[in-house]
Amino acid sequence: MQAPIFITGIGTDVGKTIVAATIVQALEADYWKPIQAGFSGGTDETTVKNLVSNSKSVFHKEVYKLSLPVSPHIAAREEAVDISINQIVRHLPNTNNRLIIEGAGGLLVPINNNQFVLDIIKALKAKVILISRNYLGSINHSLLTAAVCKQQNIDVLGWIFNDQYLNYEQEIVDWSGYPKIASIPFINTINQQHIATTAINIKAALQQYIYE
Repeated sequence: MQAPIFITGIGTDVGKTIVAATIVQALEADYWKPIQAGFSGGTDETTVKNLVSNSKSVFHKEVYKLSLPVSPHIAAREEAVDISINQIVRHLPNTNNRLIIEGAGGLLVPINNNQFVLDIIKALKAKVILISRNYLGSINHSLLTAAVCKQQNIDVLGWIFNDQYLNYEQEIVDWSGYPKIASIPFINTINQQHIATTAINIKAALQQYIYE
């Protein structure tokens, strides 16, 4: 099995699910979100499945599906669930296809009393794509995320920038030392056609960094 690719962001609500759908579409890859916290509006797995239009991708079910839209460790505690990284590793989908894994929030989101999302990445031996959304404060959040990756020896493929185009993407690249894979522009209506078009636009860049 190829090393999985883990999609993590500089925080919550930075576009991980939309970017994950785009990557899944571009690579005709499988998708997996091991921990879902909050699903009153539908799960991220359902969202990605509905946005992807290729016929090859398989969408694997969550290991933990928690009701509250809060940090996984809080949601799990409220539902008397113990989130175990060993359990997640045991449920790693057995596929010959490329596997895209979507995390919950950012690297230091707690999953239990002493482990974080970054510990899942390490346990799964995954390569990482960092998602940065352009907003006031995102430089700080981006560089803090990059610093944690370096401190923890996480294998980072590069950045995908999401939302409005501003003029500091290259500065984040230069300061972090991680390359820019792609920028995805803001759009009001996200649907299969949008994802398919964006996937075509970033496919070559994705392949360059994933298969080099």
